[in-house]
Amino acid sequence: MDLKPIRTKKIYEEIIEQIRQLVVKGDLKPGDRLPSERDLAVRLNVSRASVREALSALEMMGLLEIRSGEGTFIKKINVDSVVTPLSWALSMERDTVLELLEVRKMLEGQTVYLAALRAKEENIKELEGALRAMDEDIKNGELGEEADMRFHYAIARASQNSILLRLMNTIADLMHETLKASRIRLFEGEGAPEKLYQDHLLILKSVREKKAEDAQKYMVEHLAGVERKLKEYYEEKNA
Repeated sequence: MDLKPIRTKKIYEEIIEQIRQLVVKGDLKPGDRLPSERDLAVRLNVSRASVREALSALEMMGLLEIRSGEGTFIKKINVDSVVTPLSWALSMERDTVLELLEVRKMLEGQTVYLAALRAKEENIKELEGALRAMDEDIKNGELGEEADMRFHYAIARASQNSILLRLMNTIADLMHETLKASRIRLFEGEGAPEKLYQDHLLILKSVREKKAEDAQKYMVEHLAGVERKLKEYYEEKNA
């Protein structure tokens, strides 16, 4: 009998799923304007912070377009990309996870290369904000995987390539799980959390200074370290 662990969704994931389903059913069409954050929060009986987080995620998926001063609109999208379950990655096996990390080295290595060449001031500020959050999490003894995700998404946005951003979203759930697992491993070593922070700081510094080759080098080295830690984890788990 093939039973899988139950995963409790976060509030923002429930909001994402409702909006996705409305698009799939045709109740929301390209060009339609969503209600304001305040109205959505009232209708869904959730906080505005949860609504904001969901809208931000949907924008990263390419489903929404947030226009300053105008509102949030449904974009023209491929429906097949909307119906993919948020939890698809949870069923993946060890070999698939390690294959994903190989893909990430190729994908994010080139993404950060482009980010270093194309990043705008707003992208740099977003990266700096994610890094500050990561530093604060580490000082509080937390894993900081959410801030880590924000950082990698910010790199994708800084590349100014919408396809790369969608590819990042495709592997987002599994990325989150691997980040968490690798950070648990890294936190076991003395000084390791600070080393992880320094890895990201080097990437940010290279992007800020438009040193594309350095940014690519530091990103690939960082992801290779994640890969090593996860291999150790799987080897000990199966020992």
